[in-house]
Amino acid sequence: MAAEVETTLRGPKAYSVARAAIEMMESAKVWPTALNFELWTYLVADPNSALAKEIQRLLESGETITDVIAEELAATYLPKAKLNEQIRDAGDVLTKELAAVSEAIHSAKMHNAAYGATLAGATKDLSGELKVDALKAMVGNLTSATRQVQRHNASLEKRLAESSEEVARLKEHLEQVRRDATTDGLTNLANRKAFDEELERACIEADAHQGIVTLAVLDIDHFKSFNDTWGHQTGDQVLRYVASVIGRVGAPPRFAARYGGEEFAIIFAQESQRQVERTLNDIRTEVSSRMLKRRSTNEDLGAITISAGFAERRAGEAIHAVVERADRAMYVSKRTGRNRVTNSDQMADAA
Repeated sequence: MAAEVETTLRGPKAYSVARAAIEMMESAKVWPTALNFELWTYLVADPNSALAKEIQRLLESGETITDVIAEELAATYLPKAKLNEQIRDAGDVLTKELAAVSEAIHSAKMHNAAYGATLAGATKDLSGELKVDALKAMVGNLTSATRQVQRHNASLEKRLAESSEEVARLKEHLEQVRRDATTDGLTNLANRKAFDEELERACIEADAHQGIVTLAVLDIDHFKSFNDTWGHQTGDQVLRYVASVIGRVGAPPRFAARYGGEEFAIIFAQESQRQVERTLNDIRTEVSSRMLKRRSTNEDLGAITISAGFAERRAGEAIHAVVERADRAMYVSKRTGRNRVTNSDQMADAA
């Protein structure tokens, strides 16, 4: 549900949610710190969540929401705080691992130094005349020292191998954490944070190499009334279906994301306007070609349509400007009949 709350807080309902959160904090005599405000906006946006139930339980028991309790709630229930905690935990494990490896290397270094001293002493003794018994004793000492240093080196090799495995495990874990932090939980597409970062990266690269970046915005038609009629669970089913089409067509080197609510976005690099328009029409046609059924009752939901708009970024154009042009193009598609694609450069004619 965290993804749904994030979407709500980026939409038209965000201000009413924020006002309700402030009122609830004031009623509960909770200071409106940044952390408390974040907790209470999540509570208002999703009153049935585990976080909301825990806050209600604390308040009903007469518990004062202190800074310490707020931090514990955030670490347990807020996605960003949980992510930071996972990163910190991985960092602690890595620090301990590096300390252990450093100690093992230091120990091996000391034993190798002692072995070197033993060899140097043997070399000095050999420069003179040695009796048989003394020579045997020296050989015995060298053999013992060699075995000892071999054992320590073998132990170091084993420790380094174990450390490599642990670091590889941590790397895989952190990569999974990164994927979770940049993936929309409902649709498995990239989330808004990942989209913003990728669009910025693509624009920087385009400026450096005089490349082409085109942004497309796609929106499910009549989704609010669909949700009101069939309910949010069925609405989620529709979102996942549309996302599956967009994700497949928008696979790398394209970049597809859930932009917010029922809105999606695709970043195209080095593709002509004709290619982009053809691709968006392919998505639009495929989405509308399937008659969906409600999973719980097998009722016909009818066909789903989408409206899309796209804008090819002009040289040096600010990111927010190209986003606004693509968004306006999508709304032109809405106003002129829906289930169509509009090129931002042809908006005047389309309107």
